[in-house]
Amino acid sequence: MTSTHAFWLAGRQATGDDTFDVTSPWDGRLVGTVAVPTDAQVEEAVAAAYAVRDEFAATPAHVRAAALDHVSRRLVERTEEIAQLITAENGKPIKWARGEVGRAVSVFRFAAEEARRYNGGEAQRLDTDAGGAGRLALTRRFPRGAVLGVAPFNFPLNLCAHKIAPAIAVGAPIILKPAPATPLSGLILGELLAETELPAGSWSVLPVANDRMPALVQDERLPVISFTGSDKVGFAIMDSVPRKHITLELGGNGAAVVLADYASEKDLDWAATRIATFSNYQAGQSCISVQRVIADASVYDRLVPKIVDAVAQQTTGDPADAATDVGPLVSEDAAKRVESWVDEAVREGAKLLAGGSRDGASYAPTVLADVPADTTVACEEIFGPVLTLTRVDGEAEAFAAVNDSKYGLQAGVFTHDVQTAFRAHSTLEVGGVIVGDVPSYRADQMPYGGAKQSGVGREGVRFAMEDYTYERVMVFTGLAL
Repeated sequence: MTSTHAFWLAGRQATGDDTFDVTSPWDGRLVGTVAVPTDAQVEEAVAAAYAVRDEFAATPAHVRAAALDHVSRRLVERTEEIAQLITAENGKPIKWARGEVGRAVSVFRFAAEEARRYNGGEAQRLDTDAGGAGRLALTRRFPRGAVLGVAPFNFPLNLCAHKIAPAIAVGAPIILKPAPATPLSGLILGELLAETELPAGSWSVLPVANDRMPALVQDERLPVISFTGSDKVGFAIMDSVPRKHITLELGGNGAAVVLADYASEKDLDWAATRIATFSNYQAGQSCISVQRVIADASVYDRLVPKIVDAVAQQTTGDPADAATDVGPLVSEDAAKRVESWVDEAVREGAKLLAGGSRDGASYAPTVLADVPADTTVACEEIFGPVLTLTRVDGEAEAFAAVNDSKYGLQAGVFTHDVQTAFRAHSTLEVGGVIVGDVPSYRADQMPYGGAKQSGVGREGVRFAMEDYTYERVMVFTGLAL
């Protein structure tokens, strides 16, 4: 894993004048050296994507579907190799890395299926009004143009897949910018795409630095931007190019609500285990990890020790060890940030029930209670292995606490009551409500995205395909309907 990795320029391998090193957040070892595109090479990639847009849009569905199927199959064949690469560059425990590869396999398979059945057209009679006599409207969807896909570090393979696969499915050229900390997984997708018969120029994988992104964002030849990352950067992109079509998946501070009817020992054991696991998986570096636990007063005192015990059972250490549940954060700076936020909360009166210590890039799984509402951990996305506990009286107070946030990605509601579930669905200002489980559940084919500062638009293969396309209507006149 220490060779120099070329990037992918309009479907072919290329190298530039410079390189940068990718190192392991666990032990600092060199994982790989990556070639960096020059400005001229970036321009070549954009020009190629723009030039091929009509040809790619007209590519038969079976060609695009076959390419997507091929990538899905090849990911299966190379699962262990790719999982080890994810663990090396990201620090993600190997068991979670294997799961990520499996999800990417599904994303490309779903996209292949959608490519075969998408864009079939919808016919609409217009003679429902006298002025439409003899007229029939046919609506189909067409690509908006080339896509700029910007992926984050926390799911370096699967979130690249969520940019690339829907674009190929609809015939939209895509330029993928993987995260600078974890570019190797995105480059692997380039290897697999290069084995297909997609048109030259229809895709590129360019590991450029973040400070070169504004030029790509501003380029009028890239009318669609799909960005996953921080709310600050995402909304800055939207503000800078208000006439482009923007999809933003920006994160959150996921709440798990445990209501009064979820009260048996079995219920609370399940809730505690799920909360402990999914506040710490990926070292908490997931937009839908459990950050806030909001529990009814009637179950709070029984639930808290179960959560603390379950958190203590999380195995920390070397991410390459199959027994490890919690590995390092992506960098020591990220761990220092989490440390400073927890320290601030404790100084302001929060009770530290577990964790609270840092070792390099690793931060111990941490539980905080009685967190003051104005502290950073109460207001912002922690993006680390930290959860907070809040006691509430009743459903209304619980749901109000969920909504008392600038974020609104997903929420989990532990209840057995169907009416309560529907009230949660109606009341909670989030993009997804997971009933009977934590907010961290995501199926890659479902619509995924948030409300408020958690983003705009939806991912999930078919829903991203809709974002990458627009409806165009054709009206037939003088027909005998």
